[in-house]
This record gives sequence, structure tokens and C-alpha cells, in this order.
Amino acid sequence: MKFVAFERAKQGTGASRRLRISGKTPGIVYGGEGLQPQLIEIDHNALWHALKKEAFHSSVLEMELGGATSKVLLRDVQYHPFRQLVQHIDFQRVDAKTRLHMKVPLHFKGEEESEAVKTAHNLVNHVITELEISCLPSDLPEFIEVDLSGLTKNATLHVNDIKLPKGVKFVSHGKTNPVIVSAVPPLVAEEPAPAAEGAAAAEGAAPAAGGKPAAKTAKPAAKK
Repeated sequence: MKFVAFERAKQGTGASRRLRISGKTPGIVYGGEGLQPQLIEIDHNALWHALKKEAFHSSVLEMELGGATSKVLLRDVQYHPFRQLVQHIDFQRVDAKTRLHMKVPLHFKGEEESEAVKTAHNLVNHVITELEISCLPSDLPEFIEVDLSGLTKNATLHVNDIKLPKGVKFVSHGKTNPVIVSAVPPLVAEEPAPAAEGAAAAEGAAPAAGGKPAAKTAKPAAKK
């Protein structure tokens, strides 16, 4: 994706406030060997719409600044607490020979065709929706596709079970093989226990009219 930025001469709280009032968003570009941070400003409306696109967050971007184009990554966005306003944005310059650490979204497919859903009627929980990866800029995927068509009844899918794109490594942070997806049986509501049959009989015969219990039938006299 490509976006246009402009050099920002002034910095400070007052200057940033005036920029926002004029429909611009202050930002900064940093990184790159021997390069100084560069103050920038971006049209707020264009930026707002770009931030709604998944690729703007997880791919190498082309920034046009002062007639030159450079490759950058989105690193941080500061939003207003309750207004639809981007207060500040940070980008990092990309070095083609330096590995990146990025969080990339997972796209799931084939869930409805799996045994877990189609036959066992399992519920599929997406435990992880993005992975932190390490790769060169040229190998950075926009997203990682996860095929769930082979998911079986009550099964779990781990990071080691999926095939990562070429040149991409998972950054574990101590969790060597976390669960990505789990298939669990649906919750079944318990039916209320049926009323005890013959409860009235167990408590004795029902009272006759007048509130007195019915008389017991006399047993025949034993023969001598």
C-alpha cells in the first residue's frame, strides 16, 4: 500500500493541536542506519480510511515524502479516547537486509467442511487470531492462511501444525507451541428431572370426600 506524507517543521503540543484542527495528523518516521527521525504530517481523512484496511497494519508500506518513496512499517497509532480522531502515528523505516518482527493476522478457512463441525457439530474456538513472526521485508506476508478442513472431533490445532510461508519464523516468547484452534462439543442444556410417577400412591391413597381417608378393604377370615 502507498500513502503520502509531508514534512512537518514544527513540533510540540501546541503545533500538534493546530495540525489536528486543520485536518492533519502529526507523526514520525524513525529507524534506518545513520538516519535521523523525520517529523511528518498526514491528511487525517486519508489516514483514517487506510487504518481500516488490514494490510495497512501488517505489510510493508510505500511512503511518498518530498518526492521520494521509501518503505516503512506502521509501528504505533494513538487514538483519541472517544472521538474518531488519530492523534499521532509512528512508522519505522525498513531495511531490506534486516529481519522484521511483526504481528500478522490469521485467516481461517474450511471450518464448515471439517469433521469437527460437519459431523460432530463441534464449536470451533479461535484461540489465537494473529501470530508474531520474524522474516525479511521481502518475505513478510499480509496474512497467514490456516486450513481447518482437516479438523477432527474435539481436536486442537497448534502452531507447529500449520505451514508458515517461506522465510517466516514464529516468535514464541517462551510459548513453544501454543494452541491456535480448539474444537469442543456443544453445550447441551440439562432437561429437568421428570416428576416422580405414582407420588400420590407412595404417600397413600388420596383422601375421600369429606377429608377422611378411604376405608381399607377387610381381609377374608382364614379357613380352619
